[in-house]
Amino acid sequence: MKSGFVGDAPDADIRSRIQPAIDAGSRTSWSTLGMRARMFLIAHGTFGVFNLAGPASIWPSAARRRRDRLTCMSAALLATEGAALVVGRGDLPMGAFQARLGDPVPMFEWVLPPRAAKAAIPALTVAAISGLFALLLRGQG
Repeated sequence: MKSGFVGDAPDADIRSRIQPAIDAGSRTSWSTLGMRARMFLIAHGTFGVFNLAGPASIWPSAARRRRDRLTCMSAALLATEGAALVVGRGDLPMGAFQARLGDPVPMFEWVLPPRAAKAAIPALTVAAISGLFALLLRGQG
């Protein structure tokens, strides 16, 4: 059985079971989720906040031509997330694991409509990669 962590591609059976629920706009309420699903959502949401803060840390550092520990940690976190997207062939690596815990709704759909949620990953990828390139190209001042 696959664990759902990075490196474990979600199997077709799980994908075929959760996709109709996602397409139908299925929402699972907090009160119906099990403890494992709730804990995972808290951890996943926290990780997501750090990933969103990454470009917000990198862009000012590139503009100021300054690198500090926070900038390096942000770059490492974004590189790790990027590697996970490559390993998952564009699919977010924790989606199947989250669905197995009982919540088929992708993380970005917690706050965005489905169409905007699907567009968020490419848009944030461009922001992160361009910020990393700006940081590398501008160098230290």
